[in-house]
Amino acid sequence: MLSFIRLVLGALFIIVTTLCALVYCSIFSPRDPKHVHVFCRWFNQLQKIMGVELIHRGKENVADTPKAVYISNHQNIFDFVTSPGMLMPRTVTIGKKSLLWVPFFGQLYWITGNILIDRENKSKARNTIQQVAEAIHKRDLSVWMYPEGTRSKGRGLLPFKTGAFRMAIEAGVPIVPVCVSSVHHKLSLANRNNGIVIAEMLEPIDISKYQVQDARELADHCHQLMKAKIAELDEEVIQREQARSQSEVSAN
Repeated sequence: MLSFIRLVLGALFIIVTTLCALVYCSIFSPRDPKHVHVFCRWFNQLQKIMGVELIHRGKENVADTPKAVYISNHQNIFDFVTSPGMLMPRTVTIGKKSLLWVPFFGQLYWITGNILIDRENKSKARNTIQQVAEAIHKRDLSVWMYPEGTRSKGRGLLPFKTGAFRMAIEAGVPIVPVCVSSVHHKLSLANRNNGIVIAEMLEPIDISKYQVQDARELADHCHQLMKAKIAELDEEVIQREQARSQSEVSAN
């Protein structure tokens, strides 16, 4: 029953948000990148429907970083719950062109100013990297990407593709890793309490010493940093949840 209630509430939330976004964005500058941050703040409220406590931290690390390429681990559909609150102003995401055909969410994704690419066409994808690198400066953007390229679904941090790193190097902007603690087999629509999830924004990584041909080296370096940080966050989550359980037992 709880799963059904959450599905209904989530669906209503997305439908209402999409309709509001379509009206608002159509009137006030459709596809303006500022809209992504506004509506991501709305979607951050999904944590309440899911019964999860989100701890978001590290945004102060980018206080002096006006433009960047943000990279995050891509776990499962619940990224939709855990990550929106971490997006900074004028940050857009890059997704598959097929997202446009997802009812309600696809239209919301497009109207708020996110970027859709054709991943099946490699030549177009390479050209898109160059175009987005230029748009970062022309349109005063930051970009959020999932360098694994697909959801890991409990397999740990998958190897990184180099697109995000080539984009950062070509644009001359730093890479900012965003690490989210593991949620596989943790978050469930059926759980009354889905515990704690921590998302942490690391310090920007200077890319000035890298050339485009060094994108693989940069990707591997970021992968090592993020893998270590995710393991650290997972351990912290365990400790926090154990401390909470002990406190509840003592209180009873």
